[in-house]
Amino acid sequence: MKLAVSQVCSLAAPVERDLEEYAASGVQHVEAWFTKLEQYLAAHTTDDLRRLLGRYELQVPVGSMQGGLFTPDAAARDVAWTLFRQRLELCQSLGITTIVVACDVPGPCAQRDVQRVLSALRTIAAWGREHAVRVALEFQATSALGNNLQTAAALIQDVDDPWLGICLDAFHFEIGPSKPDDLAHLTAANLFHVQLSDLSGRLRELATDGDRILPGDGELSLGPLVARLRAIHYAGVVSVEVMNPQIVQISARQVSETCLAALRRVIPDHA
Repeated sequence: MKLAVSQVCSLAAPVERDLEEYAASGVQHVEAWFTKLEQYLAAHTTDDLRRLLGRYELQVPVGSMQGGLFTPDAAARDVAWTLFRQRLELCQSLGITTIVVACDVPGPCAQRDVQRVLSALRTIAAWGREHAVRVALEFQATSALGNNLQTAAALIQDVDDPWLGICLDAFHFEIGPSKPDDLAHLTAANLFHVQLSDLSGRLRELATDGDRILPGDGELSLGPLVARLRAIHYAGVVSVEVMNPQIVQISARQVSETCLAALRRVIPDHA
């Protein structure tokens, strides 16, 4: 497994600083946060960003995240799909091989919406193939459809395209309707990306992204997930993704050091 830190963990730091400090703390793989890269690219070129990554010998295998592709509102959907294509082109330019897409289907949901989502997923996979970028669908606990691992796996199986797979965010797995037995749906073929965080002292029904803490510091049962990753010989990226407002204000150096240490505790002796 490749251990990574998401740039969302250090949103307060500019790109130049967080990449420098990630590298100084021993991070080798970074999960890019698109809005942060796009802010940097408003005043710089992709060549500048590639040189920056090369200077610090950092790899960026995953980019997060794209939302809004499943909204029934035509105008909002067009904006999201335009942005999605632009981000696929950015991934292609930077050598990012996996893009995370949110399964954020608004309710209420009827059978016709299932077909609409499947149709969108087929197009998403086709666009990914066109740009040589795998698409990792992140099931969302609050989504009207695809709010659990079992349904996400079923949707991906129905589409049956090797460019479409699963992003398992441990936070959404734990606070949504997914069950421990659902981990059996994960395979080496369909699991494209894993994001870890934890939760403490908060009812899961009320938990928000701002409540995320470092993996291993809370109450979530991450052991069975890690065991499943080992069982399927998962060789992809496992990143820390926390949006806790207290954590993101810490220096990028301290954040990346603590994130990497947390991953090594949760996944000891990783390959």
